Amino acid sequence: MASPDKVRHEAQAAFVLHSYPYRETSLIVEVFSQHHGRVPLMARGARRPKSAVRGLLLSFQPLSMSWFGKGELRTLHSAEWQGGQPLLQGMALICGFYLNELLLKLLHRDDPHENLFLYYQETLQELARRTDYAAVLRRFELNLLKELGYALTLDHDAESGEPVEPDGRYRFVIERGPVRQKNRQNGVELRGKTLLDMVADDYSDPVTLQQSKALMRTLINHYLGDGTLHTRQILKDLQEL
Repeated sequence: MASPDKVRHEAQAAFVLHSYPYRETSLIVEVFSQHHGRVPLMARGARRPKSAVRGLLLSFQPLSMSWFGKGELRTLHSAEWQGGQPLLQGMALICGFYLNELLLKLLHRDDPHENLFLYYQETLQELARRTDYAAVLRRFELNLLKELGYALTLDHDAESGEPVEPDGRYRFVIERGPVRQKNRQNGVELRGKTLLDMVADDYSDPVTLQQSKALMRTLINHYLGDGTLHTRQILKDLQEL
């Protein structure tokens, strides 16, 4: 049986979420892998000019990575670029950093989410080829909460169990769902049509786009607790998403 420091994972599909300098020549790299979830890796010598991985450890590029070790911080052995992902630019790039920050703040380390990995990969492709960035972000946020065990009920009244009516006025109560609006009731105000549009993955209505943004912001703030999202402020400053 291999000792803990020799446990090795070979050729794992992964994306870099974040990296920062470590000691004089190395990097600490937070990666999101398909089969092992979020994993922290030490990339020894990665900042040296002749390092084999110096130009590879970039966000939003599909990599095949190998590492060893079983402690809190594992050691990167190799990384190979897999290609196929167009470079993100401008607003799409900032949206990508927003996705990465969500994953860093909401995912526990070593907690696999294979479906979420595939959806993250698909979302990066969407950001590269589309311009309706707000709709792309809403879809990802909904899928992220679902994978974390916080799936939203959007098409039924949480109190009565009745189907949501397009012309109805509702309040979304955290940990419960939408309820018919009453005076002085807490929660995010939403049209029934907005809720049903979100179920149908249709964000073409400007009101739906605005109300879904308010809802998802409230929910993510709730699950972040005391955490803050720095990229959200950048997005807010550049464009109302």
